Amino acid sequence: MEPIKDNNREYLKLLSIFHYVLGGIVAAFSMFSLVYISIGLSYILSVDQFPQTDGTSPPPEFGWIFLIFGSLFLILGLTFAISLIASGRFLAKRKRYWFGFIVACLSCLFTPFGTILGIFTIVILSQRSVKELYGLNK
Repeated sequence: MEPIKDNNREYLKLLSIFHYVLGGIVAAFSMFSLVYISIGLSYILSVDQFPQTDGTSPPPEFGWIFLIFGSLFLILGLTFAISLIASGRFLAKRKRYWFGFIVACLSCLFTPFGTILGIFTIVILSQRSVKELYGLNK
């Protein structure tokens, strides 16, 4: 029975590393929303510099849409990246089982790497011997 627990510790350590890597990738991809934020800000601050063919300027709400959606994607992306990194840390320490499980389910939305990592994490965390490592099945 002991070798299975050793394998599970190794699996959790590997999953932890992959969570760190995916968290970094998600954080890097979320920085692309800074382009939309800068487009929105530049449009809001200099709306007269963007005339249409008939000589009128588009409404300033156009810039606000870019700014709001860019900010929303930045906040959501960084929150998800921080959650992945925290989940990796908790996997390594074998703490907060349900947090890791929920983050694994949410990472399935980030295709293709998050889906693969999420499925493997769910499979590993669902094993009885791993639950014993977390202290859930006493």
